[in-house]
Formats: sequence, C-alpha cells, structure tokens
Amino acid sequence: MDSRIVVIGAGMAGTRLARRLAQTPACDVTLLGDEPHAPYNRVLLAEVLAGRYAPEVIALPPVSGGGEVRRGVRAASIDRVQRVVHCADGTSAAYDRLVLATGSNPVLPPLRGVGGRLPDGVHPFRTLDDCLALAAEARPGTRAVVVGGGLLGVSAARALAERGADVVLAHQGTALMDRHLDPAAGALVRRHLEDLGVEVHTECRARGLQSDGTRVRGVELADGFVLDAECVVLACGVRPRTGLAADAGLEVRQGIVVDDLLRTSDPHIHAIGDCAEHAGTVYGLATAAMEQADALAGLLASELASGTARAPRYTGTRALTRLTLSGAGSFDVAAFGDPSPRPGDDVVQLADATRGAYRKVVVRGDRLVGGVLLGDLASVGELARAWEGDDPLPDAPLLHLLTTDGGL
Repeated sequence: MDSRIVVIGAGMAGTRLARRLAQTPACDVTLLGDEPHAPYNRVLLAEVLAGRYAPEVIALPPVSGGGEVRRGVRAASIDRVQRVVHCADGTSAAYDRLVLATGSNPVLPPLRGVGGRLPDGVHPFRTLDDCLALAAEARPGTRAVVVGGGLLGVSAARALAERGADVVLAHQGTALMDRHLDPAAGALVRRHLEDLGVEVHTECRARGLQSDGTRVRGVELADGFVLDAECVVLACGVRPRTGLAADAGLEVRQGIVVDDLLRTSDPHIHAIGDCAEHAGTVYGLATAAMEQADALAGLLASELASGTARAPRYTGTRALTRLTLSGAGSFDVAAFGDPSPRPGDDVVQLADATRGAYRKVVVRGDRLVGGVLLGDLASVGELARAWEGDDPLPDAPLLHLLTTDGGL
C-alpha cells in the first residue's frame, strides 16, 4: 500500500485518525477541513455557549509528525480514476487512500419562513461559528426559542438560560429526549430545565418563523400560537453528510455504506464517523466515531507495515449516550441500549423525586439490554462495562445493579 492518505473532514473522527496516522513512519497525511478554526471538540460546544469555556479550550490536540492540516478548504469533488480530491479554492490533493469523515448537517425543518436563507437571529447549533453567533446574541433578557427537545436542544436551552436569556423550548414529542429516555426520565429533564427558568412546551409543532423581513420576531406553532423570539435555535437533529460521496458514485443509503474494514464501495476510499453507515447503522455518537477512527488507524497502519490489514476489524459500537449539564445545579443523564422492556424482561427502577434522581435498567435473561440513569453517575462505569461487553450479570438480586456498591 502507498502512503498518501487524504482525510476529508477535520471533526473529531477525522482529526483523531489523522493524528494517529501522522505518527506512522512513511505515512503522508493531509487533513482537509472546511471550517477556518483549528479542529475542536464538538461535544463541548454547549460549554462555550454557556460561557464556561473559551473557544480555544475545546481545541483538539494538533496533528503533528507527517501530517498537514488545510483549514478553510472545502472538498468539492472526487476523481476516483485519478485518485485526486479537487477543492473549492482551486487546489487539489492526490491520494492512495481517501477517508471521508464529513460528519453530518443540521436538519432544517420545513418551516414557513425558512427558505434559501435563514432570517437573522435564526441559527442551527452544530458548529463553533453557530455557537459564537448565538453567544453574541444571547444577552440577559433576550427572548430565545429553541425548536427541538432532543439532546442538542436540551443542551442549547440550558446553556442559553445560563447566559441569562429568557428561553422557551418547543418540542414536538411527548417528552424531552424521547429518542434516548423513557417518559419518566424525560419528565425529570423537563423539571430540571424549568427549575432554571426555561419554559418548556411538549407535543407542539413549530409551523413557521415570523420576521420583519430581515430579522426573526417569532416562532408560529401549529395551533396558531406565536412564541415571541429575538433569536431562534433549530435543534431538530442531524443528517449524514453524504453529498460528496454520492456525487462520486459511492454507495449511499442513510449514510455512506462501509464494511468491517470501514471501506466504501470503492476499496481505496473509507468512511468514518457521523457520515458512515456500518451494518445498517449510522451511530451519530462521538464514541462510535472515535472507535471507528482508532480501528481504521490500526488497519491502515498495519497495511502500510506489512501489506495486509491485520489489525482487528470494526464490528460495531455499543456505547452510552451521555449528557452532562454542568454549572449551577449540575445534572447528569446517561442512556444505553433499549430502555423499553419486552414481555418477560425484568425491570429494576428506582426514583427519588426530591433529589431528581432516576435509575432504570432492563434485564433479558442474564444480560443487561438497556437503561436510563439520571442524577449522580459517579459509578456508572461498572454498569456501562457490563452492557458494552454484553457480559452475563452476577448471580445477585437485580436491585444490586442500582445500588451504590453494585454498579450504581
């Protein structure tokens, strides 16, 4: 295998891969990132929005050794015959292996008033530029509306409230974070936000944006009610960024299809992170992106050294979804697997409304298959390891799983 490796996408997955490969002898790595900033930890954007971290604090470790980082350079097309990436600024990068780590784009809902250009004051919450623009607008007393009550929307609402904004969160589902949590846990997240002054509306659908022709003035709900707004955050999920791959003729379903070697339908091109679909799954989680980057780094390094990919193949990720709401009134949330039991499953559940704590696990046979944990997660590691490793549970009362000395 030749040594020229081009990585498109300077997010967490692409940067981690480039950093590892740059330390491999005789490996020439080029990392293309379309953002002008140094690569950063996207998971910590809410900390920047809340004002706890300066932007430079969330910068990722630099790519050194045999690596080049081109910032503010957008990959425009891939010539698979010549094995060249053409960039929007007129430059190009030849490759022997190409890695697509293009991430995902925010989903912009079909709202009236959202056309080719968002009105001033309306922001997705996906990039550092989004975060900095919101921080500049969210002053004490600013009327801010967050559309979407998933993990991203909850994080944004909490951060804006900490900046002193008057925040309204509008969510179409019946409970907050309903992709990850059960209704009881979602209700506790809601109470936590309301204790911080966030006004929460569930089972309501945003229908449109109202503006004065330039700047947003409100969010219209499906029932005709209008939420006054000086700034709006659209936190309606993300979609794998697959356009570059599709234009190059690679197989794309929900994401860019890859095998256990993280290869696309072109054996010279790989994909990792939010844009990749492995065994029918697009993870959209930082943990999965990091595991894929590490797996591919091992595979490519072993191939460079011996001509054969001898490192362990990627077989999928079992990871927790975790949200830490720090600052005053810290609040931790962790969810994994399927928290909805099937007939015959055992369910162990503990709730402490006074402390805002909630713990639930679902056990099938002798295996842990899902759980939701809110509150103090200091001992979450034991439970996480049991689930991630798919290990048999110890022969002990199931309540032991949720006690301090038994995992939680």
